Amino acid sequence: MPRLYIPAALAPGTEILPSSNQAHYLGSVMRLAPGDMVTVFNGLDGEWSARITDLKKNRARLLAETQLRPQVQEPDLWLVFAPLKRDATDLVVQKATELGVSALLPVFTARTNAARINLDRMAAIALEAAEQSERLSLPEVRPPVALLDLLAAWPTDRRLAAAMERAGPAPIPENAGALLIGPEGGFAPAELDALAAARFMSPLCLGPRILRAETAAIAGLALLQGRLWSTN
Repeated sequence: MPRLYIPAALAPGTEILPSSNQAHYLGSVMRLAPGDMVTVFNGLDGEWSARITDLKKNRARLLAETQLRPQVQEPDLWLVFAPLKRDATDLVVQKATELGVSALLPVFTARTNAARINLDRMAAIALEAAEQSERLSLPEVRPPVALLDLLAAWPTDRRLAAAMERAGPAPIPENAGALLIGPEGGFAPAELDALAAARFMSPLCLGPRILRAETAAIAGLALLQGRLWSTN
């Protein structure tokens, strides 16, 4: 069944008003009609089956019927990353959402090669990835900040695993609550010094090869999420 994120409370008998884009998707793309079933979630009330009661070109009405899955607590893992070129950033957001990150934190570094970041586009990509991957939640998309400012305000009880080039073999940090991926050109000396001085930082080794930033994000998240899920 098609699966939609609905930012409204869900309960038996709740009437749901999808967005015009969602109505277009149901009618024009999926060719559904009144009486057909879809799946909906809102990040709070689990996943529900819903029946289409009205469907026109850009308007739809649904009726929530049965809860299919209750809301569950997911591992709380953040991704901190330097924005890349558009397609690569899109890939990072999509795969990070599929891998279950709870928050996306773009940071500008001395060698970041993207001057701007489109938060609305990031949110739209994350929403679509959550719908397709059967997540029960959406990641939070935070405004970009400078890396040094982020480190200065970092919650010290959240372990930050930083993917460091040529860091050498190191164990996967236990209880890491965030992954940091730098820019294509690597961290600047001042940034490396700030990371080394941060007591909440642990280096993360991703193998002997130099990885593209988007590859490092996917590999690092898979390692950390695997450890978090195994302990939940």
